[in-house]
Amino acid sequence: MSPVNLRVVGLGTAVTVAVLLPLVATARPTGDPVRPAGASAEGDAKPGDLLRELGLGPRTPASAPSASGSAIPAAPAAPERVTHCGPELASPEGAEAQTCVLGEEGEVWARTYYRNATARQFDAFLTLMGPGGRTVQVSCPVPAQDEPGTCETPRERAHGAVTAYTAVAELAGAGEGEATPLLLRAGSNTADGEGS
Repeated sequence: MSPVNLRVVGLGTAVTVAVLLPLVATARPTGDPVRPAGASAEGDAKPGDLLRELGLGPRTPASAPSASGSAIPAAPAAPERVTHCGPELASPEGAEAQTCVLGEEGEVWARTYYRNATARQFDAFLTLMGPGGRTVQVSCPVPAQDEPGTCETPRERAHGAVTAYTAVAELAGAGEGEATPLLLRAGSNTADGEGS
């Protein structure tokens, strides 16, 4: 080979190396490693181990220990709700109700569950009574439809245990003048005479 041809071959080789070297240096794995022919599936290095070593393995579950060895704290539990309910009561006219006292995160309120099968509208008067003569009262219209509904008082800061509170719901029909016939009285305790 002449010296001119040798220079052309050397120059071509240098250009090829200069072009391909950056491409090889930036190449990254794009899939599972290829196992050489004849190598067993349980070779010296498993693909999962290789990916973990490269930082490409599966993410650590939230409950796994952190790098410092301490466990990652779990989400806080939902606050516990305390509920004291009286019996489910029904009037001969078709009004049904159950009244409860509820407490959660230092707050207390009353709720009555009702159903109106009387075919006429009436009102639910719900009263929450607490320690020291504290009283909260609300009035809720009860439509003339046989669908369950609720009426509840606003939440207030509890003064003592939830068991120190009682609630009474009075379902009264719309009467003429001052007369509003009482259809049902349902309380949050189980004392006798709650229903009428």
